[in-house]
Amino acid sequence: TYGRERPGGQPLWLGSLKSNIGHTQAAAGVGGIIKMVMAMRHGVLPKTLHVDEPTPHVDWSAGGVRLLTEEVPWPDSGHPRRAGISSFGVSGTNAHVIVEQSPSVVEEGAGAALAGPLVWVLSAKSEAALRGQAERLAYFTDGEGAGAQPADVGFSLATTRAVLRHRAAVVGESREELRRALADLASGTVSSGVVVGRPAGGQVAFLFSGQGSQRLGMGRELHETYPVFADAYDEVCVHLDAAVDVDTDELNQTGCTQPALFAIEVALFRLLESWGVRPDFVAGHSVGEIAAAHVAGVLSLQDAAELVCARARLMQALPAAGAMVAVQATEDEVLPHLTESVGIAAVNGPQSVVVSGAEDAVLAIAETFARQGRKTSRLKVSHAFHSPLMDPMLDEFAQVVRELTFDKPKIPIVSNLTGGLVEAYTADYWVRHVREAVRFSDG
Repeated sequence: TYGRERPGGQPLWLGSLKSNIGHTQAAAGVGGIIKMVMAMRHGVLPKTLHVDEPTPHVDWSAGGVRLLTEEVPWPDSGHPRRAGISSFGVSGTNAHVIVEQSPSVVEEGAGAALAGPLVWVLSAKSEAALRGQAERLAYFTDGEGAGAQPADVGFSLATTRAVLRHRAAVVGESREELRRALADLASGTVSSGVVVGRPAGGQVAFLFSGQGSQRLGMGRELHETYPVFADAYDEVCVHLDAAVDVDTDELNQTGCTQPALFAIEVALFRLLESWGVRPDFVAGHSVGEIAAAHVAGVLSLQDAAELVCARARLMQALPAAGAMVAVQATEDEVLPHLTESVGIAAVNGPQSVVVSGAEDAVLAIAETFARQGRKTSRLKVSHAFHSPLMDPMLDEFAQVVRELTFDKPKIPIVSNLTGGLVEAYTADYWVRHVREAVRFSDG
């Protein structure tokens, strides 16, 4: 079949792996694929061994078929190299596979010029084997691999090695720091450059942070270094009402802060997703829940951007009044001190509550607990979020939210309002989200 109507009179070259290694029983065919992939890679058709003369039981004149009695060059000819591999298993298997040369790819460096700390990851079947891996890697980088770039070593460790049950990572900004961390891992020494994970099998959760986690210049290096991050970030910014500038003090204004955090968090998720890191659960602190809802498939990017921009714009337009104070107390201890102008903005832990509302009333509550020796800390915010002072924006915000479409989560989401899993979002949920407490612990 393949020997007929050959272009340019080129013959169909015929070879056999059995001349190299004999019959491979149930693995017949696999070796042939390996042989042909290597032939494509090197541009050479290898000689078939032990061929004295063609069999007389084949009509060699019926097509342009020739035996590879000698090595034959396989040069580029303007179209991909192709080969057919037959598998005749000892049990009667008869299969045929056609393989084609992959597109030519010019691989860029693995980031040898990257500045900052590097991570080398290791894994093994046991703790002892993990320490042995660290010892062997240290020996390699001090000897045969002394000339390898640390970034290239890290790239290969992350992309070419099996991922086994016991895992660890060493961190350093230079070859020397990485080698010292490897020595610590090999000896079982506790070190700031070593992170040892528990055996794989647990679940992963992503938490998207809220307002207050922003910083000037955030995401700049990620945008410059990782195209996946840059593309995702730029795509989000296209859907935002106003330009986001992370390099000016405007970043700390609510109207800019919330959209900027949303863009950064979505881009970070897409970057981690491109590396195969995917969460079993997501949650978001305050405005971070919008990013969590988007990546979980609840909101389209356009609707999520509209939601976060409306939230930020309406909050920014409120009078810059009120205060927020973190208090070392339980929710039950704080509740008796609340008034119509003060509410609980966040329950972050059994002994960590944030009160928010009218400045005088909030500071009075903080003073009460401070006299008891409790720690208090006033938050640097422009408005008293998640408090009664948000009420004037709720009606207009509700009008925006009712125009959005909410799908069911494709990734389980832990709710800010209940601490439980979200079954379905509604417009009312997001209105309550502005006014009610962010809840990460029920005590």
